[in-house]
Order: sequence, then C-alpha cells, then structure tokens
Amino acid sequence: MPELNLFRFAHPLAFIFLLLPLVVYWLYQGRKWRLTVSSFSYSHLQLVETAPQTWRARFAFLPDALRLIGWLMLVVALARPQQGSTQEIIQGQGIDIVLALDVSGSMAALDFAPQNRLEAAQSVITDFIRRREFDRLGLVVFARDAYHVIPPTADYEALLRALQVVQLAPQMGLDDGTAVGMGLAASADMLSQSTAASQVIVLLTDGANNAGVIGPETAAAAASALGVRVYTIGMGDMGLVPIPVDQVGNTRLIESDLDEDTLQAIARLTGGQYFRSTDGANLERAYEQIDRLERSPVERATRTEWRDVAGWLIGAAFALLLMDYLLRHLVFTILP
Repeated sequence: MPELNLFRFAHPLAFIFLLLPLVVYWLYQGRKWRLTVSSFSYSHLQLVETAPQTWRARFAFLPDALRLIGWLMLVVALARPQQGSTQEIIQGQGIDIVLALDVSGSMAALDFAPQNRLEAAQSVITDFIRRREFDRLGLVVFARDAYHVIPPTADYEALLRALQVVQLAPQMGLDDGTAVGMGLAASADMLSQSTAASQVIVLLTDGANNAGVIGPETAAAAASALGVRVYTIGMGDMGLVPIPVDQVGNTRLIESDLDEDTLQAIARLTGGQYFRSTDGANLERAYEQIDRLERSPVERATRTEWRDVAGWLIGAAFALLLMDYLLRHLVFTILP
C-alpha cells in the first residue's frame, strides 16, 4: 500500500481561544458606550468632510489587523497542527500461482453461450486475479506446445492486459492441439525459481492430451517433486458440442474429448483437487473454491508517524505581533 499523507490537530479544544478576541471586542464596545464621547467644535462641518485623508488615516486599521491575525496563528499553533504519514506493513508471504490455460481450437466451442469456452474462462480468471491481494500470479498458455506469457508478478493490471490479448491458437498462428503435459511442465518450470512458501498451478483444459513430448503424469510427478500443488479444471459438456466455422454464425458439431481421469490423477499426485465445469456458474465456483483454499497467511499492520508543524506559525505570529507593536507606538501612535 502506498504511503498516505495525513493532517490533524492534536489539541483541537484550543480553538476555543478564538472566542477571546470577540469577548475583548464586546467588552471594549461596552466600555466605549458608557464613556462620554469627546468632540471638537467647528464653525462648519464641511471643514472636516473636505479635509485630506493621510496615509496614516487610511492604514490606521493595520495594527489591529496584524494583532488579530497574529492571535489567530497563535491559537492554531496551540492546537498543535501535525502532519503524519501512514504505511501498511505486510507481514508474511504470499503464494506464487501460475494459471495454465488451454487455447486449443476446441476452446471455441459454444456450450458456454453467449461466450465460447475461452472467453468464459478469461472472464472467470479475471475475477480470480482481482480477488488476490498479496500473491504473485503468472500465465502459461498451451495448445500443441506451451508458452510462457508472463512470469509470476504482483502487477495484476499487467497480468490482466496479457490475459485479454490471449486468443485461440489458430488466431495466434500457433499449431493446434492439446499438450496438457507440456502446459503443466511449462508452469512447473515457471515456478522452479520461486521462493514462496506455497506454489500452485491452476490448469484449465477442455480436452485430452494429444500432443507434446512430456506426458501429463510425468509433468505431474515433476511438479510434485518441486512441492507444487496442482488444481485441474475440466471444462465443457461431454458429447457433441457446437463450434463456429465462419464469421456469419454457422457452426458444426465436434466430439468433446475431455479426459477427466488424467486430470484427477494430476490433482491427486500433487495434493491438489479436480473440478468439473459445464457452465459459467460452476466454472466460477471452481475458481472461488480454489481462491478459498489458497489464501495467503499475511497479516496487516498500520503505522503512523506524526510531526508537529506549528513552529513556522509561532514564528510568523510573533513577527506580526512585533510589527503591530512597532506600528502602534512608532508610526500611528495609537493611544489606549
């Protein structure tokens, strides 16, 4: 959390002294009303009205104004204005999580209408990222091969931008296929240098492993040896599902080939859990459950440091009062 600048008065009750000038003015006016008003006799009042006004007369208010401002500044200083800076101190360590996302051509299937499978996954993963607070997240995509998109980072906005530009493998010019083992191995490799106390992979796919030189079980064994826990999510309906064939809405049916047994084995070998998702609602529930299972053991502590800033007020107030004294007795010669 960034440092916040704060301001306060340590003794705000001191502002009651602001009433003192009003009390003095009221007493002075009352005394003035009780006294006999002195006067001069003139042969004609026009002599006074046409008399030239000197600069002393024009600025006769200045000593009183300086005294009032000086007094106000002393009262504000007495209230002890303070500036403070507060910081949130994070105690503990977050989790390193890699999101492994299948981008094979079958992820264009429309059984999550109005979105296709990839769009539905991106939407739910976006919410998952936004719920994290202290963890580092990375992104791997896989089709016939696997690719590092962004390494584990706490810059969630950068991660979200990277996720938004992910497309289906044919649209990105990648060879199509479903290399589950390669996606898992690439994710584990991304975590191999992690120093976080807990490392997790969340792998989402809608098909069976049909590409790559590393099998899913082999990759799972390697992840387990690294201490990485893998949550697997099987996405999509079983059987025939519609998939678009052109830009005008024509579709064809393809056979969904999700391999639940392999995904369950991966989760079991690594101490994770398998989730089945057939619509947007239970896909969201799967990520929400992972979110609850993988919470960072982090504590927050807030520290605020205050410093007095009344010094310049006191100096300025005494300077104004000194000017008031000098003007009152040396320039304007104001008598009590």
